[in-house]
Amino acid sequence: MRSYVFAEAPGLESLRLIDRPLPVPGPHDVVVGVRAVSLNYRDLLVAQSQQPGSADLGTIPVSDGAGVVLATGSNVSRVQPGDRVVASFMRDWIEGPLTPARQASSLGAAGVDGLLAEQVVLPEAALVPLPASVSFESASTLPCAGVTAWYALFEGARVVPGDTVLLVGTGGVAIWALQLAKVAGARVIITSRSHEKLARARALGADEIINTTTTPAWDDQVRALTNGEGADHVVESGGPGTFDRSVSSLRHGGSMSLMGVLSGFADHVSTFGILSKQVRVQGTYVGSRHMLERLLRAVDVNHIEPVVDRVFPFDAARSAYDFMAAGAHFGKVVIRVAEG
Repeated sequence: MRSYVFAEAPGLESLRLIDRPLPVPGPHDVVVGVRAVSLNYRDLLVAQSQQPGSADLGTIPVSDGAGVVLATGSNVSRVQPGDRVVASFMRDWIEGPLTPARQASSLGAAGVDGLLAEQVVLPEAALVPLPASVSFESASTLPCAGVTAWYALFEGARVVPGDTVLLVGTGGVAIWALQLAKVAGARVIITSRSHEKLARARALGADEIINTTTTPAWDDQVRALTNGEGADHVVESGGPGTFDRSVSSLRHGGSMSLMGVLSGFADHVSTFGILSKQVRVQGTYVGSRHMLERLLRAVDVNHIEPVVDRVFPFDAARSAYDFMAAGAHFGKVVIRVAEG
């Protein structure tokens, strides 16, 4: 079977399509014929941080994917050949709090094979069966971006109807959060530097849009749109470059789900706004398999169709990475590995 790996050097230029032996399941393992995967910003970080001789070299990249069960180990009971399934982002995080061991099981990096291959082998516990209403392309957007948005709104926070939710940016997590927040009856304010992306967000149900190019003091605008009070909750995808304005946008006693590193990992941020407004900041790093199951039920019941900007063929995976890196996408970038 064919598989992508980062072969010999840092950067996207080392992405290679190679032949590998067909995977063989252990007693509790499942062989999945991959049908679709989606890219996340994390996949770009993995590609750019490769070092010669590191554990990532030779590892199949990409954490998010869905497909069909081809074979099962002798002790597998959760799925059977022919089942349509989606893989959880962290194969060993089933429920409970995040731990270092569970985090180390994240697919597609640090020596843990991901899903950018025609076939992969995974523990049965990492898989969730798909309802008939959810396509492989749609399912491939759930494990990282979808679950992160779910966690941000309903697990780390407790967004309820009537709440005002601020979404910073229009990436995959933000667009998922927009769709989920509207299903939950929340009022949504969303920011972007792109007028076109804001128009698309408005069409998806965003109640208020703010162009951060024409309105650089966008936190003032958020407060103006909320009668001077501020938003109840912020989904912060930008990182340190937007953090202070996000805090400024919150009401006293509001909350923030922080998962963004688009502006980097570290910089000066003001802590005074957090303490003076009694704001709660929750680090949000994807979620467990049980969270994926809850999200999937919500998608099925509410007929949510994830926003996919563009679908690339398997042989054009490098072009999909380049498209993602350019930052022009709205929603998710998907690679169709096989038809079916």
